[in-house]
Amino acid sequence: MRTEVTQIVTLRLLKGFALLVGEDRVTLSSSAQRLLAFLALQDRPRTRTYVARTLWPEATTARANANLRSSLWRASRAGHGVIDASAHEMALAGNISVDIHDAVARAHRLLDKSCLCDDILNRHTRDELSADLLPEWLDNEWVLIEQEQYHQLRLYALEAMAKRLTTAGRHGEAVAAGLAAVRAEPLRESAHRVLIDAHLAAGNRGAAQHQYEQCRRVLLEELGLEPSDTLRHLLPHTSAH
Repeated sequence: MRTEVTQIVTLRLLKGFALLVGEDRVTLSSSAQRLLAFLALQDRPRTRTYVARTLWPEATTARANANLRSSLWRASRAGHGVIDASAHEMALAGNISVDIHDAVARAHRLLDKSCLCDDILNRHTRDELSADLLPEWLDNEWVLIEQEQYHQLRLYALEAMAKRLTTAGRHGEAVAAGLAAVRAEPLRESAHRVLIDAHLAAGNRGAAQHQYEQCRRVLLEELGLEPSDTLRHLLPHTSAH
């Protein structure tokens, strides 16, 4: 008797949308993609009315409901049961692995000071937290809200990761995490601070000074602000210009 192998279904939302069955990418219409992404980012099943109104806020109720039925049908054509839907509610199928769920869980662990987190202080975690959520989707309010929420979470998590690695004496990895935070938000002084701390812990005062000057330049150019006293005092010989 032949044993059927169940293939893993993965939904990727970091760096861009992709639905994978095993290693094969599934082609979906844009409306089906948005429906899957929306359901993946919810913390519970949602009513059909809620989904329709959120995804098509400017449409009439009848049109929004029709759009939802069409998108659900298109998603079902993927042939892998990606959505669990009843007459009143729907949710992403429970067997689908979603990359941002793992990234959010890691971020919260890093921010929990009672968690040792040794098992996630690695490049995979840093890469996940360095990626934007659906970066090319800029045309829907619900997407923008989700993007900003994840952006802020990952910034705090990258900073926490840099601090943990610095404390552990893993200075090169701490610098990499700090650089990822600075790249994600160049105007964020706390990101520059953890990077400077990592350089100083490694004994690289020149690199720390260079990073301070970079921070000062971008703050002045973009905001007309000097770095805070807290940041300046990390480097004993640095004074306000």
